Amino acid sequence: MTEPYAVPVPRGYRVGVWEVREPIATGAFGSVYAARRTDAAAGHLPETAALKFLPTGTGTPRQLAHLRDLIEREVALLRRLRQPRLIRMYETLTVDDPARPRLDGATVLVLERAEGSLSALITAAPRPPAGPALLAQVCAGLAQLHRAGWVHGDLKPANVLLMADGSVRLADFNMAAELEGTHAYTPAFSTPDYTPPELLWSEIGDRGRRIRPSADVWAFGVLAHLVLTGSFPLPGATPTARRDAAVAYARGTHELRLSPELPQAWREIVRDCLTRTHADRTGTDALLHRVTAAAAGVSGTAGFSLRARARTRRGVLAASAAGLVALAGLAYGVVSWAGDGRPPAAGPRGGGTASLSAAAYGADVLRTDRDVPPAYRLLIVETADDCDREEVSPALLAAMLKVESDFDPDLSDPARNEYGIARWTPSVLRWWMNEDGTPGETVPEPPFPPAESIPAMGRYLCWITPRLDAGLPGDRSVLVAVAYRTSYRKVNDAGGVPPKYRDYADRVAHHLKEYTPPGRE
Repeated sequence: MTEPYAVPVPRGYRVGVWEVREPIATGAFGSVYAARRTDAAAGHLPETAALKFLPTGTGTPRQLAHLRDLIEREVALLRRLRQPRLIRMYETLTVDDPARPRLDGATVLVLERAEGSLSALITAAPRPPAGPALLAQVCAGLAQLHRAGWVHGDLKPANVLLMADGSVRLADFNMAAELEGTHAYTPAFSTPDYTPPELLWSEIGDRGRRIRPSADVWAFGVLAHLVLTGSFPLPGATPTARRDAAVAYARGTHELRLSPELPQAWREIVRDCLTRTHADRTGTDALLHRVTAAAAGVSGTAGFSLRARARTRRGVLAASAAGLVALAGLAYGVVSWAGDGRPPAAGPRGGGTASLSAAAYGADVLRTDRDVPPAYRLLIVETADDCDREEVSPALLAAMLKVESDFDPDLSDPARNEYGIARWTPSVLRWWMNEDGTPGETVPEPPFPPAESIPAMGRYLCWITPRLDAGLPGDRSVLVAVAYRTSYRKVNDAGGVPPKYRDYADRVAHHLKEYTPPGRE
């Protein structure tokens, strides 16, 4: 096991009664591993499980506070709710291993092990025949949550797990929140394609963002349209464009244009989920009744055989058992990739079935058949999306990370005092690590984690771009990269790329072209 797993855990490692087996998935903060039970006396626990390791023993104060908040949300819900459509948590553990500083103090969630995710299924086989039956189970999970007084807050295909028996579980509850009257409070983060328009401009208070169950209803409408038609209900080639379309729709300047492929019963359901205002949206109990009826009508029987669907899915998705396990990781709240913990080899569609969904994130703005590690795709794409400068694209960020470090999160160059995937100098990183533009009080110990380094790079590039003189010769994106490596003043004074940095500029230009999807050159 090598980086870039957020929490590297060797095969055979023991925690509690569990022995770590193959890696399933990773993200910027947490990593998931398959595990088997080693203690026969612990018969109350299953023989296999998925262990979600979260590094609560290390990190910056801001990272740890954020991570602990997310963990507390997920653990609180899973401890209090045991519903058939929610993923089950068996226990939580804390790693006590001072000999392994990166692992010592980590929180481990022992979760029910899944076979796959809805995201992986619809990526490999859009518009699955069992879509209506799957949606009925997803809606049942939402109803169970809402009746118990909770809001999911991040419903999307990656957070819907498919179990070995063909049943569905909702997962990844680190954005979930318990209702306090009509509202709950969640962190100020959500997936744009599944966020209702009223939350796109909502105020963020000390406790986060106010959210209602109707936000989950909107997300279900988007999910249903995607599963049944293979497309999003709002126009746009990118999440940003679709977000803008949602805002225009909510303000009444655009109409909702659902796919003609959507069956009539589902058309009415989706339309009632995607109303302009939260007050007009259908309630969850009424939604469940309508979805159940629509699913029964499409399948011909309310008892549609999910086991038959599971066998079909295995035939479509499973090049190997390891591939299916890797796909499951998407719904544990992390980004999945190849089973050995390394980025998938370059090749058609990102290097294999097991990495399709992770490697395909942001495919319209960042090529999927090159060597950008899937674990960093979301960070790269979302960081670029946060900047309104055309020059600061996902392809540019990826090209710069390639040239700066070859995507190595552990890079250490003491001679230059540069560390991590973006080669930050600690004193400079301090000024760009906070979203609000204030300098950080402390800087994490180098090498700096990608979750800090990549967004900081984006903020710095976005600040640099308007400070470059107009009319400089050459590609503006490459000039921005050179200014990152030296300074915008030196680029302006040289009237372009300074001679000392021409090799750097050429390498960035090469990878920028390599990572830019066709038609965006």
